[in-house]
Parts: sequence; C-alpha cells; structure tokens
Amino acid sequence: MNFVIPLPATPSLPVTGDERRFPVRRIFCIGRNYADHAREMGASVDRGKPVFFTKPADALVGDGNDVPYPPATSNLHHEVEMVVALAGGGRNIAPDAADELIFGHAVGLDLTRRDLQADAKQRGMPWDTAKGMDHGAPVSAILPVGAGRPDADTPLSLRVNDELRQQSPLGAMLWSVPEIIAELSRLFELKPGDLIFTGTPAGVAALEPGDRFHAELAGLATLDGHVR
Repeated sequence: MNFVIPLPATPSLPVTGDERRFPVRRIFCIGRNYADHAREMGASVDRGKPVFFTKPADALVGDGNDVPYPPATSNLHHEVEMVVALAGGGRNIAPDAADELIFGHAVGLDLTRRDLQADAKQRGMPWDTAKGMDHGAPVSAILPVGAGRPDADTPLSLRVNDELRQQSPLGAMLWSVPEIIAELSRLFELKPGDLIFTGTPAGVAALEPGDRFHAELAGLATLDGHVR
C-alpha cells in the first residue's frame, strides 16, 4: 500500500526478557480509582460509574528518557499508575474472562497539566489538553504475565528526587483490573496492543524542570526519568 506521506512510526514499549517490543494501539485511562486521590482532588468517591479518558499512543516515553516540560502550563503533576497491556480484546467482556486478555504489566506516570484540567472542569469541558499532551505517558518495560503478576498487596510507589511522594497497595483500587476491562469494553472494542492506566493513589504533586523520578510496581517493574 502506498501513502501520500511517510507512514508514522508505531509507538512501542520494550518487553522484559524479550528482544521483541510491544506495539501500542491506544491508551485508555481511568480516573478517581483510589478513594484517597478522589478526596484530595475534591471529588466524591463513587463506584457507580467509572471515569475514562484517553491519551495518544505517541505520548509514550520509555524508561530512562527525558520528559520535556510541556508548554502552556505552570503546574505539571505526576500520577503514578499500574499499566496493563492487552494481548486480546473484544466487546462486552465479562470480568471473569478479562484476565485471559492481559499480556503483562508495567508502571507509568499519567502526567497532567493540572491548571488546564482545573479550568476545563470549571467550564464543564473535556480534559484532552490536560491529559493528552506530547510526552505525557512515561511507561516502563512490560513484564509478561508468565514472569510475574501483581496482587492486592503489591505496592505502587513514586519517588521524586529520592522523596517518597505516592505509595499504596493495589488492593486500594475502587475498580479492579477485570472490572476496568469489562467496563471499557462496553464503550470501546478493545484490541491487542491497548494499554490501560489503572488509576493513581493520593500524593499527586508538581514536577519541575530538573526533577528526577523513580516509579515502582514492587518486584515487577520500575521507571526512571528526568524532567527537563
């Protein structure tokens, strides 16, 4: 097939223990999935209906790379999250079938232009400019499920300049991973190559140029980076 412009590169992530890479199709995210974070943001804790948003796949930044401080903001926030990579998909997936679709797990940062998000919320507008900016999705290498799986006691944490900013066991999530996959599949047809950011615990705060961060899904994945 011929194209009128050069075909854009396929965003991808390394796979732990494998020379092959994981191609990324879409990035889905869930908001307010930890009660303590919802409260710190002044939102109600409600399992009635999950809040979803997306990021472009080319917003990915790999482990060890610089993250340029984005334009049009003076309040860039970090949100550490477990990331789930899908090897299968479908529509209207049952929660008890969701686990079979998972290729592996990673740790990532949902970077947010908080001032733009606050303005959008106040005006009842979408969050796209706050969440979907370039370089807004640093993610570690993906650990395949055959090499290890997280459980409810697995700690998720973030340090900035060696200071602990965020930490929580995964069991504090309001919506479990199978529930997230099931709910997303009612809205979208999920496919192999999709990534799902599963929410952040309390402790979100500003990142400044020069900051170094270390995110960890204990025993499974680590992510290091530098804001410039």
